[in-house]
Amino acid sequence: MISIQLPDGSRREYPAALSVGDVAASIGTGLAKAALGGKVDGKVVDLSHVIDHDAQVAIVTEKDADGLELIRHSTAHLLAYAVKSLYPDAQVTIGPVIENGFYYDFAYKRPFTPEDLAAIEAKMTELAKKDEKVVRRVLPRDEAVEHFKAMGEAYKAEIIESIPADQDVSLYAEGAFEDLCRGPHVPSTGKLKHFKLMKVAGAYWRGDHRNEMLQRIYGTAWATKDDLQKYLLMLEEAEKRDHRRLGRELDLFHIDEHAPGVVFWHPKGWTVWQEVEQYMRRVYRDNGYQEVKGPQLLDRTLWEATGHWDKYRDNMFTTESEKRDYALKPMNCPGHILIFKHGVKSYRDLPLRFGEFGQCHRNEPTGGLHGIMRVRGFTQDDGHIFCTEDQILPECVAYTALLQKVYKDFGFTDIIYKVATRPDARIGSDEVWDKAEHALMESLRASGVDFIISPGDGAFYGPKIEYTLKDALGRQWQCGTMQVDFSMPARLGAEFVDEDGQHKTPVMLHRAIVGSLERFIGILIEQHAGALPVWLAPTQVVVANITDAQADYVSEIVKSLQKQGLRASADLRNEKITYKIRQHSMQKLPYILVVGDKEKANGSVAVRARGNQDLGVMPLQDFLSRISADITNKV
Repeated sequence: MISIQLPDGSRREYPAALSVGDVAASIGTGLAKAALGGKVDGKVVDLSHVIDHDAQVAIVTEKDADGLELIRHSTAHLLAYAVKSLYPDAQVTIGPVIENGFYYDFAYKRPFTPEDLAAIEAKMTELAKKDEKVVRRVLPRDEAVEHFKAMGEAYKAEIIESIPADQDVSLYAEGAFEDLCRGPHVPSTGKLKHFKLMKVAGAYWRGDHRNEMLQRIYGTAWATKDDLQKYLLMLEEAEKRDHRRLGRELDLFHIDEHAPGVVFWHPKGWTVWQEVEQYMRRVYRDNGYQEVKGPQLLDRTLWEATGHWDKYRDNMFTTESEKRDYALKPMNCPGHILIFKHGVKSYRDLPLRFGEFGQCHRNEPTGGLHGIMRVRGFTQDDGHIFCTEDQILPECVAYTALLQKVYKDFGFTDIIYKVATRPDARIGSDEVWDKAEHALMESLRASGVDFIISPGDGAFYGPKIEYTLKDALGRQWQCGTMQVDFSMPARLGAEFVDEDGQHKTPVMLHRAIVGSLERFIGILIEQHAGALPVWLAPTQVVVANITDAQADYVSEIVKSLQKQGLRASADLRNEKITYKIRQHSMQKLPYILVVGDKEKANGSVAVRARGNQDLGVMPLQDFLSRISADITNKV
């Protein structure tokens, strides 16, 4: 007898081995019809998977996260099926699931066009409607290699040749198309109904720029039509909020071909930058951090000691001078350890908190660059805390509370917390890892937040917390981090003298709140659709006259506002006031003050707030009180 335990705790007995699909059918025809796959002892499998032992079984449908993964995975194969149907000479390579969708890379003699994309999507719909069964079979590795070579699929053959010779490989067929895949898949193509192809981009074979360029077709797939429509509407809104477009329209920054991956900040954009940096500088000052500054260029021997020269050199910009090798720093950590080592440190000095707005450079591939979100030159609000093992918990508790306050001030209140625990390959004793993981989890519990455990995803040198923001569109941005490091201080010889006069290695906590300032400002622009809060807006108020008769009064008001520390400007152009208002509104200014003869005579201003709000006429002092409150409250 086979005993199956279902998710509700109930058990069912079966006289012999049976498939997951058979289990679904035995529960009910409705479930059998909705089933996309199953979960056997925690592993997602095909409906055809045979259960020959007592097991815990769940039936996966479109309502489950695993069901959506199955849909997207299978839709990637449907895409490849459609491409091969329309363009038999195309070769298929790899096609994984990604966030919100999937992609598949193809080798083809000419670039795919938008018209091709439309034709491929139509063919996918046609093939899905055929509701062809998806059938799995297994072949020995060498037989599978010859099978794909005979099909003219050189890339697939190369992938299989990299698999150990004594292993079998699984193939999935639907209609006339067969593909290499570990699976699992939906039972038939008819389960794939709600998808859309998004774009074509270039991608190197196996991600190596030394290999040939392929064509990557991106798509999205969802369980329901409503989910697909919501996602497409979100993308439309995201397009309106795209920081690259807004950066150009609002004259904040640009990226130039003379310095790919590095930002040229214009006066308005640099004003935003300075507001963010100075805010974070106050955060440092008010929370016990000492600001430091390390050099940009560091000798190869330091990067060899940290392990970066061997493991990260391809991502580093290097140079040579007087027969010595140097690298532009990709991170600030080693420099902070060298500062810590300068002079004897006692246990009384700990915790010692260093902060730096450190400029880093990483040799990101050109294809991965994205506006100011992913660049080659960036500045981090980087901080490192040198402490004892017993100080990890209180430091992490204080840090999480601080991070929450900072995010709230920037307009983010929805945060996802994840604790990444010890990987199999790691350094340090289990006792120390226990203490570090416990400290990270307790710090989040003390903050009253729920968190996710990500088993095995910690770094080899210690566990970490990842803090992920959710923006106005529900998109997730991983910004903050708290990492416990038992390794680098020892590698570079950092020590402190303990109470007994013994030399010990401190624990190093790597922490960043906003992370890359460039990326965070890009997130802010998209979060607020360019309409930055008053305290961040590059121009907070503009004063516009109706006729030349009020020019002197406008200048007087602007000087008064500037004396109060406001970023104010005058618009004295010989243009209609409606034109001025419209133009400044398009620049998303928080406030526009309009003055005519009446306002000049009364010493007042007519106030218009962003969003076409007419707040009426008021004394200048009343307006000052209003805008000051906005700034103080981070409105």
